[in-house]
Amino acid sequence: MSRQQRNQKNNNQTFLSAQPLLFKQVCVIGLGLIGASLAQAIKDNGLSERLVAVDRHTPSIEEAIKQGLLEAGSSTLSEVVAGSDLIIIAVPVQAVQAVFMDIKQAMDSGQLASDCMITDVCSTKANIIDAAKAVFTSLPIGLVPAHPIAGAENSGYHARRATLFANHSVIICELPTTNYVAIAKLRLLWEAVGAKVMPMEANHHDAILAHTSHLPHLLAFNLVEQLASHDDNLDMFRYAAGGFRDFTRIAASDPKMWHDIFFANHNAIVSALDEYGVYLQTMRQLIIDKDSTALMGLLGRAQAARRHFGHMLASTPYTDTSAMSASYIITPSTTVSGTITIPGDKSISHRSIMLGSLATGVTHVTGFLEGEDALATLQAFRDMGVTIEGPDNGNLTIHGVGMNGLKPSKTPLYMGNSGTSMRLLAGILAAQPFDSVMLGDTSLNKRPMERVAAPLRMMGAVIQSTGHSGTAPLSITGRDTVGKPLQGIDYELPVASAQIKSCLLLAGLWSEGTTTITQPEVSRDHTERMLSAFGYPVTVDGNRISVEGGGTLVGGDIAVPADISSAAFFMVAAAISQGSELTLTQVGINPTRTGVIDILKLMNADISLSNNTHVGGEPVADITIRASNLVGIEIPEHLVPLAIDEFPVLFIAASCAQGRTVLTGAKELRVKESDRIAVMAEGLQTLGIECTVTEDGLIIEGKGTGGQDDQINNSQPVFGGGQITSHHDHRIAMSFTVASLRASEQIIIEGVETVNTSFPGFAELANQVGMSIQVEDTSI
Repeated sequence: MSRQQRNQKNNNQTFLSAQPLLFKQVCVIGLGLIGASLAQAIKDNGLSERLVAVDRHTPSIEEAIKQGLLEAGSSTLSEVVAGSDLIIIAVPVQAVQAVFMDIKQAMDSGQLASDCMITDVCSTKANIIDAAKAVFTSLPIGLVPAHPIAGAENSGYHARRATLFANHSVIICELPTTNYVAIAKLRLLWEAVGAKVMPMEANHHDAILAHTSHLPHLLAFNLVEQLASHDDNLDMFRYAAGGFRDFTRIAASDPKMWHDIFFANHNAIVSALDEYGVYLQTMRQLIIDKDSTALMGLLGRAQAARRHFGHMLASTPYTDTSAMSASYIITPSTTVSGTITIPGDKSISHRSIMLGSLATGVTHVTGFLEGEDALATLQAFRDMGVTIEGPDNGNLTIHGVGMNGLKPSKTPLYMGNSGTSMRLLAGILAAQPFDSVMLGDTSLNKRPMERVAAPLRMMGAVIQSTGHSGTAPLSITGRDTVGKPLQGIDYELPVASAQIKSCLLLAGLWSEGTTTITQPEVSRDHTERMLSAFGYPVTVDGNRISVEGGGTLVGGDIAVPADISSAAFFMVAAAISQGSELTLTQVGINPTRTGVIDILKLMNADISLSNNTHVGGEPVADITIRASNLVGIEIPEHLVPLAIDEFPVLFIAASCAQGRTVLTGAKELRVKESDRIAVMAEGLQTLGIECTVTEDGLIIEGKGTGGQDDQINNSQPVFGGGQITSHHDHRIAMSFTVASLRASEQIIIEGVETVNTSFPGFAELANQVGMSIQVEDTSI
């Protein structure tokens, strides 16, 4: 925005807010579908004192006046335009210049003010601006080109719908010559009829629309023409499947309108056609060559991208968390029981995609967690050219491209809400020859990324975080630009963090020399185990882990065990509730992840393991938990990194224990999806639990009463009822769900959409074992 426009904006704020109506008189030129629908929307929303129209089709004018839509109408602009403060041009693009000539004549004769607003609804913008330049000495200060991305199969006045623009985008080209009041008022008009307004430069608009609108229409017309030209065209149309009908619906649009659009935007459309021809020829050749892997990769990437881009554009994970649109309404229950299977481990699912993609050969994954976070990682590697079949009931087939086979993504890599995806991928991308950008949803973009960016820079990476606090988006410069590979380093972790460790180890795979990470405490070692499973040597010497750069990964079979972090919710549920007994089958019990079991046992929980075995290099076992008289403890700090993700639900266990539980050394909890110390304390206090927040932990005064003669006494409520705000943190939401087993009243948890990031089907599984959760969609 220019300085002049900013001054105009400041001077006109009072003017805009003081107007009871946006316009005194709106003149619509062209009563086709778009023009008539906008006129009806203006009328229905009371946005103008008067509505007049110009159209060569006299019956449309007469009917609009008879129905009360218009105060006046004519086939000639000069007969109705006088006094208008907004003109909407809704005619084919080739006719716009002649309309501009009529408008200029009306201005010259005094029928219109020189600052009268002029806008259009045409599908091209650069030629509209060129037409205005050809007619007016200088562009009118009220000219605001616009384009509503809306339409319907039928056209004409009778097809009008006042709701046509609701929840559709409208592109506005904010010209430097335009009065700010005109831009602001047009934005208000479109928003008032339900549209979403976005600014865009005219030439960029034409290039984008050539690909997303004009090319599909051209192809639809061409496909219908192709089939209609066959001798057996009747059978072709009779037996055409739904896909043909859906796609070619747009070929029923107005031919004259599209004739004009194709000529008006010919340069961009020809470019889009040329590019489409290249892709079409590629697919043709894949079919001729019967290249199954490449064809599956193309089809799979297209299918996933179709689902993915909507979430990426909205800056949300695969479920929308921009508003609290779903809640749990939980009726207290007292007992859980049964034998259940927990979804696959999220940490291992992430790493199976990453290493499988970088391996040579094919990797088959079973038990893959089809949650939002893992799907974000999967999509990122598809965006970088990896062919991945699935997921299908937890099964994936990854066609590895080797250590040097990744390709640059055409768009920023979108990580949704997954900090693991972003931090681990930073290490991989820092070593690639090409530039990369990673971004996330609103929540992820607030989380610290310098903890991985800083040590990567020590290795020679060129990586830029955002803002003073070093958050996403992350921009990474490729090694081809930097001119030299990464260098191995000896790095001491300031905190025990599997994400930082894994990031640097992955970067070390491409680095010259040895990369050694020393951690203050043991953290989860899934990366080390999986590297070994893929044939890459890893040296572990106590808390020192090292890799040499320059090796290779070899694909194979990966079985993902059940996630112990997800199992923790049901472990605590059984431990705190009366007469409960739950068995969780084949849960991963990696010794760097069993802190939750160790802590619960210190609190006197009744937990036993059976059927111990190994799956995909990871130890697994069935876990059985029975109701217990829990006691408060001081949690040993060496167990903190081994249970860092499980502390929200451990706080629920501590609330049900007899006596005080003290957690220290857990600063890491403050930089998760939410500040889990502060958010959990807030929720516990809402439910009547006394707790004290410290700098690096939490002190909880348990309300459990214990039992006499070793009798289990889990019948008394510990929590009250109330409304909990999850801050869109999946572990917060699930933890307070478990609290309902010892609650006296109903608990409502807002913002539970993010549960799907790690535990799809959580509510259904909880209800299966005896809880009472009602999922309510509050988005409507």
